[in-house]
Amino acid sequence: MPPSLTKAEKVSFIADTLDRLYDVPPIPLSHRSPFELLIAVLLSAQTTDVKVNQVTPALFADADTPQKMVKLTVDQILDHVRTVGLAPGKSKNIHRLSELLLERHDGEVPETLEKLEDLPGVGHKTASVVVAQAFGQPAFPVDTHIHRLAYRWGLSTGKNVEQTEKDLKRAFPEDTWNKLHLQIIYFGREYCPARNHDFAACPLCSVVGRKSLLK
Repeated sequence: MPPSLTKAEKVSFIADTLDRLYDVPPIPLSHRSPFELLIAVLLSAQTTDVKVNQVTPALFADADTPQKMVKLTVDQILDHVRTVGLAPGKSKNIHRLSELLLERHDGEVPETLEKLEDLPGVGHKTASVVVAQAFGQPAFPVDTHIHRLAYRWGLSTGKNVEQTEKDLKRAFPEDTWNKLHLQIIYFGREYCPARNHDFAACPLCSVVGRKSLLK
Protein backbone atom coordinates (compact mmCIF):
# COMPACT_ATOMS: atom_id res chain seq x y z
CA MET A 1 0.00 0.00 0.00
CA PRO A 2 1.22 3.54 -0.67
CA PRO A 3 2.50 5.52 2.32
CA SER A 4 -0.27 8.09 2.07
CA LEU A 5 -3.69 6.87 1.00
CA THR A 6 -6.47 8.87 -0.56
CA LYS A 7 -9.90 8.72 1.07
CA ALA A 8 -11.13 6.38 -1.66
CA GLU A 9 -8.15 4.07 -1.15
CA LYS A 10 -8.75 4.03 2.60
CA VAL A 11 -12.41 3.13 2.14
CA SER A 12 -11.56 0.37 -0.32
CA PHE A 13 -8.84 -1.09 1.92
CA ILE A 14 -11.12 -1.02 4.98
CA ALA A 15 -14.01 -2.69 3.13
CA ASP A 16 -11.75 -5.36 1.61
CA THR A 17 -10.10 -6.11 4.96
CA LEU A 18 -13.42 -6.38 6.79
CA ASP A 19 -14.85 -8.62 4.07
CA ARG A 20 -11.83 -10.88 4.37
CA LEU A 21 -12.08 -11.12 8.15
CA TYR A 22 -15.87 -11.17 8.56
CA ASP A 23 -17.47 -12.29 5.33
CA VAL A 24 -20.85 -13.10 6.90
CA PRO A 25 -20.98 -11.40 10.32
CA PRO A 26 -23.71 -12.83 12.57
CA ILE A 27 -26.14 -10.62 14.47
CA PRO A 28 -24.73 -10.60 18.02
CA LEU A 29 -28.04 -10.30 19.89
CA SER A 30 -30.10 -13.50 20.03
CA HIS A 31 -33.70 -13.01 18.88
CA ARG A 32 -36.50 -14.75 17.00
CA SER A 33 -38.67 -11.78 16.01
CA PRO A 34 -38.53 -8.01 15.49
CA PHE A 35 -40.05 -7.54 18.95
CA GLU A 36 -37.39 -9.66 20.63
CA LEU A 37 -34.68 -7.79 18.71
CA LEU A 38 -36.13 -4.43 19.76
CA ILE A 39 -36.09 -5.45 23.42
CA ALA A 40 -32.59 -6.92 23.17
CA VAL A 41 -31.15 -3.79 21.54
CA LEU A 42 -32.85 -1.58 24.12
CA LEU A 43 -31.28 -3.67 26.88
CA SER A 44 -27.83 -3.55 25.26
CA ALA A 45 -27.21 0.14 26.03
CA GLN A 46 -24.24 0.37 28.43
CA THR A 47 -24.25 -3.43 28.67
CA THR A 48 -22.44 -6.13 26.71
CA ASP A 49 -24.25 -8.26 24.16
CA VAL A 50 -23.11 -11.31 26.11
CA LYS A 51 -24.93 -10.09 29.22
CA VAL A 52 -28.09 -9.33 27.23
CA ASN A 53 -28.04 -12.81 25.70
CA GLN A 54 -27.82 -14.24 29.20
CA VAL A 55 -30.98 -12.55 30.47
CA THR A 56 -33.30 -12.50 27.44
CA PRO A 57 -34.05 -16.24 27.12
CA ALA A 58 -35.88 -16.32 30.46
CA LEU A 59 -37.57 -12.98 29.76
CA PHE A 60 -38.78 -14.10 26.35
CA ALA A 61 -39.91 -17.44 27.74
CA ASP A 62 -42.36 -15.43 29.84
CA ALA A 63 -43.11 -12.69 27.32
CA ASP A 64 -42.04 -12.84 23.68
CA THR A 65 -44.78 -10.54 22.36
CA PRO A 66 -46.12 -7.14 23.38
CA GLN A 67 -49.38 -8.82 24.39
CA LYS A 68 -47.56 -11.02 26.88
CA MET A 69 -45.12 -8.31 28.01
CA VAL A 70 -47.86 -5.94 29.16
CA LYS A 71 -49.24 -8.69 31.39
CA LEU A 72 -46.00 -8.62 33.37
CA THR A 73 -45.46 -5.92 35.96
CA VAL A 74 -42.47 -3.62 35.70
CA ASP A 75 -41.00 -5.41 38.74
CA GLN A 76 -41.39 -8.79 37.06
CA ILE A 77 -39.53 -7.48 34.01
CA LEU A 78 -36.88 -6.05 36.31
CA ASP A 79 -36.42 -9.43 37.99
CA HIS A 80 -35.35 -10.80 34.61
CA VAL A 81 -33.01 -7.98 33.57
CA ARG A 82 -31.67 -6.51 36.82
CA THR A 83 -28.09 -7.59 36.02
CA VAL A 84 -27.89 -5.31 32.98
CA GLY A 85 -26.98 -1.64 33.23
CA LEU A 86 -29.76 0.86 33.94
CA ALA A 87 -32.18 -2.03 34.53
CA PRO A 88 -34.93 -0.12 36.41
CA GLY A 89 -35.38 2.46 33.68
CA LYS A 90 -35.14 -0.12 30.93
CA SER A 91 -37.81 -2.25 32.62
CA LYS A 92 -40.23 0.67 32.68
CA ASN A 93 -39.49 1.46 29.04
CA ILE A 94 -40.01 -2.15 27.96
CA HIS A 95 -43.42 -2.24 29.62
CA ARG A 96 -44.53 1.12 28.28
CA LEU A 97 -43.29 0.54 24.72
CA SER A 98 -45.17 -2.77 24.70
CA GLU A 99 -48.34 -0.88 25.62
CA LEU A 100 -47.70 1.62 22.85
CA LEU A 101 -47.07 -1.10 20.27
CA LEU A 102 -50.53 -2.43 21.07
CA GLU A 103 -52.16 1.02 21.15
CA ARG A 104 -50.52 2.48 18.05
CA HIS A 105 -49.28 -0.39 15.87
CA ASP A 106 -51.61 -3.37 16.43
CA GLY A 107 -48.86 -5.11 18.39
CA GLU A 108 -46.38 -4.98 15.51
CA VAL A 109 -42.94 -3.37 15.58
CA PRO A 110 -43.02 -0.42 13.17
CA GLU A 111 -40.59 -0.45 10.26
CA THR A 112 -39.68 3.26 10.19
CA LEU A 113 -37.08 5.12 12.18
CA GLU A 114 -39.52 7.87 13.08
CA LYS A 115 -42.13 5.57 14.60
CA LEU A 116 -39.53 3.51 16.42
CA GLU A 117 -37.88 6.60 17.88
CA ASP A 118 -41.26 7.66 19.29
CA LEU A 119 -41.17 4.65 21.61
CA PRO A 120 -39.74 5.10 25.13
CA GLY A 121 -36.12 4.04 25.49
CA VAL A 122 -35.61 3.80 21.73
CA GLY A 123 -33.04 6.24 20.41
CA HIS A 124 -31.75 6.67 16.89
CA LYS A 125 -29.08 3.98 17.22
CA THR A 126 -31.52 1.40 18.57
CA ALA A 127 -34.05 2.23 15.87
CA SER A 128 -31.36 1.97 13.19
CA VAL A 129 -30.33 -1.49 14.39
CA VAL A 130 -33.93 -2.69 14.30
CA VAL A 131 -34.72 -1.43 10.79
CA ALA A 132 -31.42 -2.85 9.52
CA GLN A 133 -31.41 -6.24 11.20
CA ALA A 134 -35.13 -6.97 11.49
CA PHE A 135 -36.36 -5.44 8.24
CA GLY A 136 -33.30 -5.28 5.98
CA GLN A 137 -33.52 -1.55 5.42
CA PRO A 138 -30.22 0.28 4.80
CA ALA A 139 -29.01 1.95 7.97
CA PHE A 140 -25.66 2.59 9.61
CA PRO A 141 -26.12 2.36 13.39
CA VAL A 142 -23.24 4.13 15.11
CA ASP A 143 -22.41 3.39 18.73
CA THR A 144 -19.44 4.74 20.68
CA HIS A 145 -17.20 1.93 19.39
CA ILE A 146 -17.91 2.55 15.70
CA HIS A 147 -17.58 6.29 16.41
CA ARG A 148 -14.13 5.68 17.87
CA LEU A 149 -12.92 3.50 15.02
CA ALA A 150 -14.19 5.86 12.33
CA TYR A 151 -12.10 8.60 13.92
CA ARG A 152 -9.05 6.37 14.26
CA TRP A 153 -9.27 5.47 10.59
CA GLY A 154 -9.66 9.07 9.47
CA LEU A 155 -13.19 8.57 8.12
CA SER A 156 -14.85 11.12 10.40
CA THR A 157 -14.02 14.19 12.45
CA GLY A 158 -15.05 12.52 15.69
CA LYS A 159 -17.26 15.44 16.74
CA ASN A 160 -20.30 13.30 17.60
CA VAL A 161 -22.01 10.05 16.60
CA GLU A 162 -24.49 11.90 14.39
CA GLN A 163 -21.71 13.36 12.27
CA THR A 164 -19.91 10.03 12.18
CA GLU A 165 -23.04 8.34 10.82
CA LYS A 166 -23.30 10.92 8.04
CA ASP A 167 -19.59 10.57 7.20
CA LEU A 168 -19.76 6.77 7.04
CA LYS A 169 -22.89 6.83 4.90
CA ARG A 170 -21.13 9.14 2.45
CA ALA A 171 -17.99 6.98 2.41
CA PHE A 172 -19.52 3.55 1.78
CA PRO A 173 -22.16 2.31 -0.70
CA GLU A 174 -25.66 2.07 0.78
CA ASP A 175 -25.97 -1.64 0.08
CA THR A 176 -22.98 -2.33 2.36
CA TRP A 177 -24.10 -0.33 5.41
CA ASN A 178 -25.88 -3.11 7.31
CA LYS A 179 -23.01 -5.54 6.88
CA LEU A 180 -20.32 -2.94 7.63
CA HIS A 181 -22.00 -1.97 10.89
CA LEU A 182 -21.59 -5.52 12.17
CA GLN A 183 -18.14 -6.00 10.66
CA ILE A 184 -16.78 -2.91 12.40
CA ILE A 185 -18.25 -4.02 15.73
CA TYR A 186 -16.54 -7.41 15.49
CA PHE A 187 -13.29 -5.87 14.28
CA GLY A 188 -13.23 -3.43 17.18
CA ARG A 189 -13.69 -6.22 19.69
CA GLU A 190 -11.01 -8.45 18.21
CA TYR A 191 -8.37 -6.06 16.89
CA CYS A 192 -9.07 -2.47 17.88
CA PRO A 193 -9.95 -2.03 21.58
CA ALA A 194 -10.33 1.36 23.21
CA ARG A 195 -7.45 0.76 25.62
CA ASN A 196 -4.04 -0.86 25.32
CA HIS A 197 -4.37 -0.98 21.57
CA ASP A 198 -1.29 -1.83 19.51
CA PHE A 199 -1.73 0.39 16.44
CA ALA A 200 1.26 -1.10 14.65
CA ALA A 201 -0.18 -4.63 14.92
CA CYS A 202 -3.73 -3.66 13.96
CA PRO A 203 -4.66 -4.80 10.42
CA LEU A 204 -6.38 -1.47 9.74
CA CYS A 205 -4.88 1.17 12.02
CA SER A 206 -1.36 0.21 10.89
CA VAL A 207 -2.34 1.16 7.33
CA VAL A 208 -5.12 3.76 7.52
CA GLY A 209 -4.88 5.02 11.11
CA ARG A 210 -4.38 8.68 11.95
CA LYS A 211 -0.65 9.22 12.32
CA SER A 212 -1.23 11.40 15.39
CA LEU A 213 -2.62 8.31 17.14
CA LEU A 214 0.13 5.91 16.13
CA LYS A 215 2.30 4.90 19.08
